[in-house]
Amino acid sequence: MSPRICDASQRHLEALEALEQACFSLPWTRDMLLSQLPDENHEFLAAEDESGKLLGYVGMMCVLDEGYISNAAVDPACRRQGIGDLLIRELLERAEKRDLSFVTLEVREHNEPAIALYRKHGFSPVGLRKNYYEAPAENAILMTKFLK
Repeated sequence: MSPRICDASQRHLEALEALEQACFSLPWTRDMLLSQLPDENHEFLAAEDESGKLLGYVGMMCVLDEGYISNAAVDPACRRQGIGDLLIRELLERAEKRDLSFVTLEVREHNEPAIALYRKHGFSPVGLRKNYYEAPAENAILMTKFLK
């Protein structure tokens, strides 16, 4: 399988909602997802298979020269196949094209696969947000990749 990375769009909304339900205890709503679709302040990438099925996504909000990864998910049935890697690589390329100074994110303290993925792409822990997550309660590690 060779996923295709593209801009997420309204045609992805139903699949994005389903992926949110499958991956998160407090999933984003359709309106929340809609507000993140690509525009001058957002990058929102989708990974699709050859038939157009959504395999994963990643979103980033851009404020001035700063990038904030808002959410990322890969279909549980498709994990460990390099999809997250492709999404993060493309997102960082777009961050560089936007001339961002850094990209940052929060990740659950015990989400070792995600932490390893972000480390692979040059993100480093820079802080801890106590009790950031709910259902279940958990700290978030703040990770940042400096581009300049």
